[in-house]
Amino acid sequence: MNAAEILLSVGVDTAIAIECEDRRVTYADLRDRVRRSAQAWQAVGLGTGDRVIVFAPDSDDWAVAYLGAIWAGGVAIGVNPRLSMPELAPLLKECEARFVWCEPNLAQDLRGLVATVPGGPAVVSGGESDWTRALADAEGIDAVQLDAEDPALWIGTSGTTGTPKGVIHVQRVVVNAHSFACNLAGLTAADRLYATSKLFFAYALGNSLFAGLRAGATVILDREWPTAERVEEMVEKHRPTLLFSVPTLYNKMLQTGVAARLADRGIRHFVSAGEALPLAIRQGWREQTGCTLISGYGTSETLCLMLYSDDDSGLMRPTPLTEVRFNPDIGADLPQRIWVRHTTVATGYWKRPDAQVDFDNGWFSPGDMFLRHPDGRLEYAGRNDDMLKIAGQWVSTLWVEQALSAHCGDALHQLAAVGVESADGLTALAVLAVAAPGRWAEARQRVEEGVASLPGHRRPRWVHWLDALPLTPTGKLQRGRLRSLHERHAAAAA
Repeated sequence: MNAAEILLSVGVDTAIAIECEDRRVTYADLRDRVRRSAQAWQAVGLGTGDRVIVFAPDSDDWAVAYLGAIWAGGVAIGVNPRLSMPELAPLLKECEARFVWCEPNLAQDLRGLVATVPGGPAVVSGGESDWTRALADAEGIDAVQLDAEDPALWIGTSGTTGTPKGVIHVQRVVVNAHSFACNLAGLTAADRLYATSKLFFAYALGNSLFAGLRAGATVILDREWPTAERVEEMVEKHRPTLLFSVPTLYNKMLQTGVAARLADRGIRHFVSAGEALPLAIRQGWREQTGCTLISGYGTSETLCLMLYSDDDSGLMRPTPLTEVRFNPDIGADLPQRIWVRHTTVATGYWKRPDAQVDFDNGWFSPGDMFLRHPDGRLEYAGRNDDMLKIAGQWVSTLWVEQALSAHCGDALHQLAAVGVESADGLTALAVLAVAAPGRWAEARQRVEEGVASLPGHRRPRWVHWLDALPLTPTGKLQRGRLRSLHERHAAAAA
């Protein structure tokens, strides 16, 4: 078995596999380029199981280098190309990669960085290099056949609560990568998939690139970083039929009027994931586009979406082929971690034996908490340390964030709630907020009104105003830093 070979086994030769800028790559062309890329990888010394970092903007070249490494028996790792060299250095040491593939403009900086890393990887790029010559001479090779449980790719966790981890996915990961899109979004070979998130992020890699190729459809890639305006440009030019994005960007599209202009562009389904989808965004999207957002839940460890909701309740069901189990000793009315099983679930983490308890014979337990409803649906309640007992009642920081965000509307740019210990030793809530530009006074007033409208046990005791909240490279909130930020601002206020 070879994951790259499986992904490229379906598409009709003349069908378009990837569109990027003005390039249209057919499945026949993509298969040929991946086969030749694999031979070039082996020519420069890639062995079975060797790790390859792909450090570049999304493009068809990115896909060819990435899939070519897997085809050749290597293990591919997509990395955020916006990382600075100092940010990239510890990652190079951690994953012990054999090669880093990049575009020519970054090669010099990368070689300088690699020279400082003992046993660091070789830099592979275009221009006058062994890689370019090997690629020019390559005629293509058959895919290296491996066991279904042999590594195929790694994905870095987002690091929202601490140090990112390397998630190990094996060759079978792609077999059913299209199950969500096919069964819940009606994906067929005639579809055109566009994800605003980048390919180093599991959401885009699994649910757009892998799902699209697995179904023989067209995958649209963009080198540029997403904005509401850029999404509109991409939709106008490439006419996707399935669009995958995140709540923050959907909200920006609502605020800028982009959402309404997408209403008649032929997009059948809009999918949201990466963070919880507020009800206000779901309702606003339906009002402006006439389409209902499908909200999904997945992680780097699951690659694809495991749970979904398609109504205003926000309550979630398992996606097709996903099994869910619970701790039978915890009552249905109490929040708990769940376990999920699907063929896209990873086998574990790289060199993190203490975290391996989250994996169990094909099952994985995310660090998020859920409440079980009588009809079997699940209510997302945030991470384990986001679920608090205040005044004898359960409170999720997520619930507080959503209520205040809905009350404040676009006067608020960012908001996060965190559980902290008060001077009397009891658990309390603190909120950290960022006002929209030029609207500080309005945002402050709305937050005060919103706090007053909450039930007593859900009211934050502190509200701190900041210039920005800390984000991960994937744009997700770094919740692990919120408590220390509260402590610093509370001390300054005192």
